[in-house]
Amino acid sequence: MDTTLEQPARARLITAENQQLPVPAILRYDSTDPLAVSVDFPPEVSLDGQGVTWTFARALVEEGLRGPAGGGDVHLWPCGRSMTVVEFHSPYGLALLQFDTPDLREFLLLTYAVVGAGQEDLDEAVEQGLNALFGSV
Repeated sequence: MDTTLEQPARARLITAENQQLPVPAILRYDSTDPLAVSVDFPPEVSLDGQGVTWTFARALVEEGLRGPAGGGDVHLWPCGRSMTVVEFHSPYGLALLQFDTPDLREFLLLTYAVVGAGQEDLDEAVEQGLNALFGSV
């Protein structure tokens, strides 16, 4: 059975002036893509007025809760005991957000209750990835 988890999360955008602006976010996990998690942001916080979704490895969240992790477009690291920083890179610039670490940890544990670490069906995930790249044959 396919399962989708969604959990609202409190995020704060860190501005160039070092201000913290509250940003609504939804953490999402879909068992049909068991290696990934997504963060959805509403249209009102994007540059183009469209909702924004970032999808990245579930393992990256686990690593980023313990220490600096990531490469490419998404980086995570702990900031004290109660905050985790998530840095998103795009062609339009950089967004630096702080999330409450307990929210991220709770969400991660919920995803593991749906599909345990190491229990992901990699054959299906690889096939989905190839279909996304090359289209269905």
